[in-house]
Amino acid sequence: MSSRRFNWYIWVGFALTLAGLASYFLVFALFPVTRDIPWVNGLMFLAALSLLFVGSRRAFREPQVYRGKIAGPVLSVLSVLLIALFAFFSLSFTKRLPSSAAAPRVGQRAPDFALLDTNGKSVTLAELLSVPRGAAYTTPPKGVLLVFYRGYW
Repeated sequence: MSSRRFNWYIWVGFALTLAGLASYFLVFALFPVTRDIPWVNGLMFLAALSLLFVGSRRAFREPQVYRGKIAGPVLSVLSVLLIALFAFFSLSFTKRLPSSAAAPRVGQRAPDFALLDTNGKSVTLAELLSVPRGAAYTTPPKGVLLVFYRGYW
């Protein structure tokens, strides 16, 4: 009678779960494309859960060949809990960004500002609202559309 073989799927899946957690804080949180929506970590977690599933299935279908009837469910449940906590905290902390008290509200007049246009010439908000430019414009504009992009700066 030979000894049972090591079921590496279970242990690699659990290690990938831990690597997915650690890599977010050490690497992926530094870049906005992976910090805002942790899609790389999601792929790592998906691969980890797949390995854990395959390893547990092997352990229960062929217990005389593979080890892991105890380690498989324990590490799978632990991995699912770690992934759920990661998802909860990463999604809930993005909703807790502070609101800007000095930002204008909807319908409120924006404070005057000066920005460069596409040609590098300085343009102010008051200038846009007062004088029409060019012969094609006969009436002054009634408003200016301001678009704000949310960021983490």
